[in-house]
Amino acid sequence: MSVDHQTSGEASFLEPRILAPFLITALIWGSTWIAIKYQLGDVPPSWSVTWRFTGAAIGMFVFAAFKRLPLVPDRKGLIVAAVMGCSVFSLNFQFVYRSEQYITSGLVAVLFALLLVPNTILARLFLGQRITRGFLLGTAIALAGIALLMLHEYRIALAQNAVMGSKVIIGGLMVMIALMFASVGNVVQASPMARGQSVPTLLAWAMMIGATVDGTIAWIISGPPQFDFTLAYAGGAAYLAIVGTVVTFPMYNGLLRALGPGRAAYNGVLVPVVAMLISTAFEGYRWSLLAGSGAALAMIGLVVALRARSPSR
Repeated sequence: MSVDHQTSGEASFLEPRILAPFLITALIWGSTWIAIKYQLGDVPPSWSVTWRFTGAAIGMFVFAAFKRLPLVPDRKGLIVAAVMGCSVFSLNFQFVYRSEQYITSGLVAVLFALLLVPNTILARLFLGQRITRGFLLGTAIALAGIALLMLHEYRIALAQNAVMGSKVIIGGLMVMIALMFASVGNVVQASPMARGQSVPTLLAWAMMIGATVDGTIAWIISGPPQFDFTLAYAGGAAYLAIVGTVVTFPMYNGLLRALGPGRAAYNGVLVPVVAMLISTAFEGYRWSLLAGSGAALAMIGLVVALRARSPSR
């Protein structure tokens, strides 16, 4: 499914060609956080990341070939793909997967929704994009909500034992590091150097480079390749590679073209809500007034921040 090219002011969320991919990507990405949780066990996290993007790279190359797109980008495209591969599809996910060994997938998703913060700061520094007062206000509200969620999670962990309390802090810090790597890749994609590149081809090469880096890291840290042939693990790896990556990235790129990055980023508000609901069902995430208030503030803050940004292409 794709979205035709239009200026951001022409498209409406209520149009089926916009609403359908918007909801599909949010639902799928909201579910990937719990799928990552089931990738953690006997197989080291670094190898799990490697298998995901190896499969995704193959799938994206097949997609590019099916669309009869060039399979090799130009020199600028290769540079962009290399930066994306190392930042987004390698180091970012290396920390994301490890963070879920310490905190729930729902909380990881909420924290990751704050990707808007480093994205905007780096875009201001390197692309000259303006930061509005409304964005600063929304960010402050969202940060307050995230702080309440972290406090809720920390209290539960601390009630179990002191060691668990420290795990919440470690998991949160890992997500923050992951955010920075993801943000670098996002800003590079918005740079003039990335314009004019075939998106599927660019993604295919970025995923292939990322998988290569992931495999190198995995071999150094965890030794020779490891894989779990159980249905839960293998099925989860396939779901993350094909559905969570190959299916969603082209659709989201279509939303970016039709709505502009500002309006398309509303997807990030819905994703953590889906993830926390799934976490409640499968991980026993325990809601409280503190957690509910935090989630509400986080969502309100993100909406305020996103609405404050003028749609752009």
